[in-house]
Amino acid sequence: MNKSTWALPVCAVLTTWVYAEAVLVDGLMSFKPITASAYEQTTTDPFILNSEPWVIPKGFTQHIISDERHLDIYPGANDLPDMNTVNETGKYAGRYLYRTHEVRPGLGSYAGGAVSIVDLETGKASVLAQRADWEALDGLVWTPWQTLLFAEEMIAAVLPDPDAPNAESGMLYEMIFVQDDPATVAAIKVRPMLGSLSHEGIEIDDEGNVYVIDETETGSIYKFVPDVYGDLSSGQLYALRVKNGIKTGVAEWVALDMNQVQTNARIAAQAVGATSFCRPEDLERIKHTLFAALTCEDATDPSNSNGPGAILSIKMTSAPVVSYFVQPGVNVPYEVRPTKTTTGITGFMRPDNLTSSSDGKLWIVEDNENSDIWVALPDEDGDGFSDGVYLFASLKDAAAEGTGIYFGKDPHTLFVNIQHSGTGNDKTMIITNKRLSRVEE
Repeated sequence: MNKSTWALPVCAVLTTWVYAEAVLVDGLMSFKPITASAYEQTTTDPFILNSEPWVIPKGFTQHIISDERHLDIYPGANDLPDMNTVNETGKYAGRYLYRTHEVRPGLGSYAGGAVSIVDLETGKASVLAQRADWEALDGLVWTPWQTLLFAEEMIAAVLPDPDAPNAESGMLYEMIFVQDDPATVAAIKVRPMLGSLSHEGIEIDDEGNVYVIDETETGSIYKFVPDVYGDLSSGQLYALRVKNGIKTGVAEWVALDMNQVQTNARIAAQAVGATSFCRPEDLERIKHTLFAALTCEDATDPSNSNGPGAILSIKMTSAPVVSYFVQPGVNVPYEVRPTKTTTGITGFMRPDNLTSSSDGKLWIVEDNENSDIWVALPDEDGDGFSDGVYLFASLKDAAAEGTGIYFGKDPHTLFVNIQHSGTGNDKTMIITNKRLSRVEE
């Protein structure tokens, strides 16, 4: 970890933290970090928020590729596009963008969760699948065997799945497509062996093992090992347990009761002493390391359920090693929110969604007022911490949340959603550098 890359201001009345020296974050999305969160640029002006809602580095541009003017699944309520992915292989690589829509029962016009698709060639957005019993759809990932996994973020299910009626929390689903047609659904199957949980992050390793989380204040991290590669109908679910009762260090994957898993995997994990973290949300794998966004984690006080958050890294070896990869006060500043008498300090708060660029950097977006996008460099010196964490973008829409960050076929173009917008118009955007990007605008 390079501790000299940032410096805290001497008092909280200063506008922001500052870099110790001029910094250029090199790579496929080469940029000079912005100087502060968008505190002073916060606005409710719909013209700005529907055209340039992000503060971004010089040389980059932003534009909407789909919003509620193109597709309004839930009239009268925010559409809530959440996470997304694109088709990465095959004939139509990079053409389609897929989104889950996180709505919950109780909405007046509630018609169930949905998965939508955006044709990046034509700009057309449409509903790919929707069901009345789907609640708070969130996590979404494309599998190496060309299916989509998506899941419900529900701690306590309200509308049971008819094929898993005893499940007490959210479920994970697999969407199977017509052969050579990633825009037409052939079947959707519930996968109870991956646990009844408050799902969000989903990741897959080279062996076809699937990693999931439980988004609660005492949530664990799980690994599913299928009996047969690409077949999620049978296998064994494990939970991560760090040895010696602490949260970092050498760990192990502990097998769970597979009958209990299908009803409530949280109880199964607790029964074997699985390590709990404060609201694990998204997962991202870079080579042989799995990263988890812990939204309310306090790395200095494990009993605090209202911490600033952290990014966890798990070395995917036979004996996993767990570390805090991004930790406020260590390799990134704490955030101090502005008040009537102070303008605040830009810092790291409530990390939520993750993605990675093909040059090995971890990209992080916050679930926070003036949602920020941070970029964390790899750990080259082997101390477990990122060697530098830099501010790429900040949202002028304080009511909104950036979510679903993703790099598709073009490594110079970042996809990002905006949900809960103060304008009522949630949207999917791209941020790109014209000088570098191959995407036609």
